[in-house]
Amino acid sequence: MPIRRDSRQIHIGRVAVGGGAPIAVQSMTNTPTADVAATVRQIRRLEAAGCEIVRVAVPDPEAAEAIGRIKAEVSLPVVADIHFDHRLAVRAARAGADALRINPGNIGAARRVREVVACARDRGIPIRIGVNAGSLEKSIVRQYHGVTAEGMVESALRHIDRIRGWDFHDLKVSLKASDVPRTLAAYRLIARKTDLPLHLGVTETGTLIGGLVKSALGIGILLAEGIGDTLRVSLTRDPEEEVRAGWEILRALDIRRRGPEIIACPTCGRTRIDLFALVERVERALAPLRAPLKVAVMGCVVNGPGEAREADVGVAGGAGAGILFRKGKIVRRLREEDLAEALIEEVRRLAAEGSEGPEGAAEGPADPRKSRNS
Repeated sequence: MPIRRDSRQIHIGRVAVGGGAPIAVQSMTNTPTADVAATVRQIRRLEAAGCEIVRVAVPDPEAAEAIGRIKAEVSLPVVADIHFDHRLAVRAARAGADALRINPGNIGAARRVREVVACARDRGIPIRIGVNAGSLEKSIVRQYHGVTAEGMVESALRHIDRIRGWDFHDLKVSLKASDVPRTLAAYRLIARKTDLPLHLGVTETGTLIGGLVKSALGIGILLAEGIGDTLRVSLTRDPEEEVRAGWEILRALDIRRRGPEIIACPTCGRTRIDLFALVERVERALAPLRAPLKVAVMGCVVNGPGEAREADVGVAGGAGAGILFRKGKIVRRLREEDLAEALIEEVRRLAAEGSEGPEGAAEGPADPRKSRNS
């Protein structure tokens, strides 16, 4: 993989972003932010799933004022997401937001943006300039004869230059489109034109399968090119699924690891057990673990200890029976109905042996490329 792009470092609460810091996984709540209890419950679930920065919508003054009460109940950094009304950004910052996300294209006049910047400076918090293809300034759309990657970058650079002209530099940038090609083109171009940290994502990707494919391609290709400092997988699903998908993208590229990696065969005519149910049960049971173990759930002896020999632990099923194996070596022979529980117990034991039990914090190498650009 290429050397990761050098970028300035900012801090969102306790989380370092850019400058070689581990690529952080973000998500966004979908509860009404003014409903403090519901929002706090969801943020806690997101944190348990591995979320490191959380964003909340601020559509009205009640939502802005709720941020202070939310912050008192959670440990994740909270980013306030603002559109249209700059006064909401000021309210959210004063209420205790750890960062602001604004789309300067729909905030309005420069004086309004400057007021937001002045408040962020006073509070010591960063701002993300979030440019979306769907809300690009009309003047730029006319200039570039449509919504293009070049136009998105032009919009971002204008706002960056303006805000830096006010001597504010704690900035992060995102340029999101709902299609992969424009998203890739925009991030590649901005990465060459600024050293600010970049937040990755493909917006409005849709439901689970389509959204996962678009996000894995858009975010994954950029990460593989060394571009990106934080990410959010946008799905029309429970936001906990976004977090899980983000970690899977990082794991697939061997950038960061968190929790057990479940490997399972796709099934074929040799399968004689209910592999789908077995995998789902194991996956649910191991979800709270943070230890970066590789766990195999295989449907027959062909894909058992042989092809899965690199797994830390696994099971392979047969007709009414199966085996438990570790690093390719058979440990026990079991009845089919005992396979799931035996595997779950073995994984938990391995995690505990490594002092990385269900509530541990291990996530494997934070970023194997960090040393090459520090």
